[in-house]
Amino acid sequence: MDSIVQTIPGWQNDFGMGFNQGTFVTLGVTLLICVMLRLWLKVMISKSFMRFGIQQKIAVQAIRDSSGTLGTAAATGLLAVTLRGMVDAASVDGSSVMLPELIETLLLPFTELVFYAAIVIWAFRLVPAVYAIVDRLDGDGDMEGTTKTLISALESVMRFVIVALGAVLIAGALGFDLSAILAGLGISGIALALAAKDSISNMFGAITVLLDRPFKVGDWVVIGSSEGEVIEINLRTTMIRTSIDSVVTFPNATLVNTAIENYGLRRWRRYQPILHLDLESDPDAVETLCSQILANIQGNEKTTKKDSSFVRVRSLGPQAIDIACNLYWDTSSSTEEQELKQIFLLNVMRIAQGLGLHFFEPRVRRQVEG
Repeated sequence: MDSIVQTIPGWQNDFGMGFNQGTFVTLGVTLLICVMLRLWLKVMISKSFMRFGIQQKIAVQAIRDSSGTLGTAAATGLLAVTLRGMVDAASVDGSSVMLPELIETLLLPFTELVFYAAIVIWAFRLVPAVYAIVDRLDGDGDMEGTTKTLISALESVMRFVIVALGAVLIAGALGFDLSAILAGLGISGIALALAAKDSISNMFGAITVLLDRPFKVGDWVVIGSSEGEVIEINLRTTMIRTSIDSVVTFPNATLVNTAIENYGLRRWRRYQPILHLDLESDPDAVETLCSQILANIQGNEKTTKKDSSFVRVRSLGPQAIDIACNLYWDTSSSTEEQELKQIFLLNVMRIAQGLGLHFFEPRVRRQVEG
């Protein structure tokens, strides 16, 4: 710092207020550079982030709001480093740096405080941009429910960590004893952990569920004696909506050690209807019916595992001819599965009517016998 001050013409001249001319000019130039640096970073940071193709409004707003704060942090950081160098240089005997005591006792601590506060505010404001970054890396534009929940949990954890570390840094800048603060936080943390052990267990359970992904929002699952659609995965609980429209809430800690059957992860859907034909049906017509139904199954583009598909007479019952069908559909949608069932059954009806076959009806049988 001495060498920088001595490069200024007339640096030894007394400027007043405890400054010599060299120190005052150095400080003034540093302040000018800090202002320019803040303005430049505010513009360049936004442009740099926009190059990633981020389009979500919340992320764009977060980046714009945080850019100025990061510029402030960089500017005050540079100013704090410069002031610290001046203060250290001025404390050496014979130094060319002259400073009033107000710089060391007031301006330097204030600058450091603003620097730490700006860093904390910048990080806090930038947290919503996590969603946009993950969405950008995901690539398909359709983020799964578990990913959204994981991002929400990650944002909550990040905010907590930012506030906790920021409080420690700001307390240090204000001159508090950090060792006493950390010790107090440790004791308080232990007490808090003991009091909230169930909540912590549920939180870790949620993290396990979100990372392992045994199910996602929208899947139809069976958990214990409950069956339904997953509607929410929170940090503490997971909720499913049953077929009778009730909502069952599970603590996430219990899901870690509970068997979960997920119908949403099925690679295909199996369908095994039993057709009942009248006992008086023509055997040749029944055989033709089986062949045509099987051909219909084989010709359906949504059918999979075709080698395992069959349509056969299973038994001759006391009242009806039972025909067993076995087929598989390549679909993961319950709605589409119901549509495929309807198409299949209507085609079976058309084939049976074309062959003059009738399905067994107990009421008709009783009327004839009566």
